[in-house]
Amino acid sequence: MFDALTERLSGVFDRLSGRGVLSEKDVDEALREVRVALLEADVALPVVREFIAKAKEAATGEAVIRSVRPADQVVKITYDGLVEMLGGEGEPEGLSLSLNPPTVILMAGLQGSGKTTTAAKLGLRLGRERKKVLLASLDTRRPAAMEQLATLAEQAGVSSLPIVAGQSAPDIARRAMSAAKLQGYDVLILDTAGRTTIDEAMMAEAAEIARIATPSETLLVADSLTGQDAVRTAKAFHERLPLTGLILTRADGDGRGGAALSMRAVTGLPIKFLGVSEKIDGLDAFDARRIAGRILGQGDVVALVEKAAQDLDMAKAEATARKLAKGQFDLEMMADQLQQMKRMGGMEGIMGLLPGVQKVKKQIAEANISDKTFDRQLAIISSMTRVERRKPDILQASRKRRIAKGAGVDVSEVNRLLKQQRQMADTFKAMSRGGGRGLAQMAQMLGGGGADMARLKAMGGGKAPSPDEINKALSGLGGAPGELPGGLKLPGLGGPPGFNPFKK
Repeated sequence: MFDALTERLSGVFDRLSGRGVLSEKDVDEALREVRVALLEADVALPVVREFIAKAKEAATGEAVIRSVRPADQVVKITYDGLVEMLGGEGEPEGLSLSLNPPTVILMAGLQGSGKTTTAAKLGLRLGRERKKVLLASLDTRRPAAMEQLATLAEQAGVSSLPIVAGQSAPDIARRAMSAAKLQGYDVLILDTAGRTTIDEAMMAEAAEIARIATPSETLLVADSLTGQDAVRTAKAFHERLPLTGLILTRADGDGRGGAALSMRAVTGLPIKFLGVSEKIDGLDAFDARRIAGRILGQGDVVALVEKAAQDLDMAKAEATARKLAKGQFDLEMMADQLQQMKRMGGMEGIMGLLPGVQKVKKQIAEANISDKTFDRQLAIISSMTRVERRKPDILQASRKRRIAKGAGVDVSEVNRLLKQQRQMADTFKAMSRGGGRGLAQMAQMLGGGGADMARLKAMGGGKAPSPDEINKALSGLGGAPGELPGGLKLPGLGGPPGFNPFKK
């Protein structure tokens, strides 16, 4: 969502980094370009004016003019301004759960904003926190809205209120409250009806439901791709409902990100979650510091490690570690690594969390490296027999032609994949002879939240972590490191030492 803004700001800071000492004129020009970048990203004009005024005040004086690396000071000032705009330096505002369950969470928003899907995502998230969750649809107008929520609740592994035809939304709310209390639910999530536009009937119904349920949290779900319309929607809802927070959906879209930057400042309400994919688990907690770091191209290593801890199959990772320690690496293991990448969000999802990747997007595109590449490689491996996957050396010309035909690719792609596998296998054999540790540290790092996680969380400030810091922090993710542009390494996901995925 912030790619365009990130690219524009990176250009501003790159031009500054080549200068030894900045004058006040240099600072003014830089902030002018930052202002244009924010406006182009669809950030509200009053928000931009306040941001630039505070940044200019912070940028005046000896601290910037005589700094050893003044460009870094401008980056830090911009980072601090973004953090303040997005919610401040404090810990992210989580959900307020009642001490006397059930906690009632009311979901509001326009039709098409992703409200029903977000309710299920939130249910899944709370279920993983060992909460007993009940979902209830109060949308009596949209066809099949109740059935949709019931289906999503089943996918999320939580309960949904049985459907009773003909009941009004307030009556359903009362029945849901009674069921949640009688059946001992910790959290009740009420999904209200939406409209294509804001109208009085919609607001009156939502306000009545809020009076009946007295929710601990009233969350507005807004589509981040609607830009300033989302900000106006938030203001209108806030005037009629006791909103406690915002959830922005479709944060993985190609919008300019201005809604996210404006909403917090305009409404004063905290952004609590971001919808980052269509998948049922695609809901991330919103952290102002980490989002500001992503906007400035610093990545989000903490999010990467959290994603790994959540999505990796630890039993399979440990089994892989034992095989690698013996120098074994066949095509089945390679397929497991590719699937591991897909579970963690694919190439784009992982690279978006790494520092400095914005600057090499052109090289990535030119090298034709994408999730489609991994899908084709998985298709090739899937077209092999189990014996062929475990003993790739037996693959001769006739077998390769059969595999290529089955995967719908050229034989040259099969050869390229086999060459990559051989290089990785040779590397692992060399590592095993040298006492390499392979994947053995993964479970220790991801399981306990000890010193490694503390070190990662310490990276959340305004200073971008160095490649060495990133490599050290990621050292427990498993596998042999594949080198990335700028000296970064992504263990277990890129290939053997010296393997560069950006070269054909």
